[in-house]
Amino acid sequence: MRIPVLLIAIAGVAAAQTAQPFSHRVHLAAKLDCAVCHAGDNLRPAASACVRCHKTAEIGPPIATRLARFDHQLHLKLGNLAPLIAAAINKKTYLTPAAPELRAQLNTLNPCQACHRGLEVSDRPDRSGLPQMADCLVCHNQIDPPYSCEFCHAKGAELKPASHSPDFLDTHTSGKLSLDKTTCAVCHGRKFHCLGCH
Repeated sequence: MRIPVLLIAIAGVAAAQTAQPFSHRVHLAAKLDCAVCHAGDNLRPAASACVRCHKTAEIGPPIATRLARFDHQLHLKLGNLAPLIAAAINKKTYLTPAAPELRAQLNTLNPCQACHRGLEVSDRPDRSGLPQMADCLVCHNQIDPPYSCEFCHAKGAELKPASHSPDFLDTHTSGKLSLDKTTCAVCHGRKFHCLGCH
């Protein structure tokens, strides 16, 4: 198999930076197509994709996700979903308050970056480059927790926010938590009623 000169150059840079965290910024600046590395089950890079350019010792583990399954190929066949997400924000059906930088990030022609935003400036893999639940709910909007969660998330995955401590049921009705109920919609939908659970 012939390896393009560009990939060899990246491998040389990476070899000089042994033990450095993975940088999407460096790989995207080299004009690599996302599919060069992200191919296969769940599109998480396999070590076999990395060893084409990198030494085995340079390859770290992929970041953990809370997904049990996800079909990237199916979603990529739908095309660039960024305009759909932007339309949901405009119609106020996006289930999370949109961050100020979100509109600019959605101005992309790369279908991967519609959901995996900010990678062009990311020098370390973390959850910020993963899709937000509100992105998924633009199309997958049937919310029935906890039953609908297991369509994509692993059974028993820790999905509750940090605010949902063991005493949450008692304290959130007291008014002391100053809850922003707009943040509840991403898990409970917009039509939930507090008395529906209590």
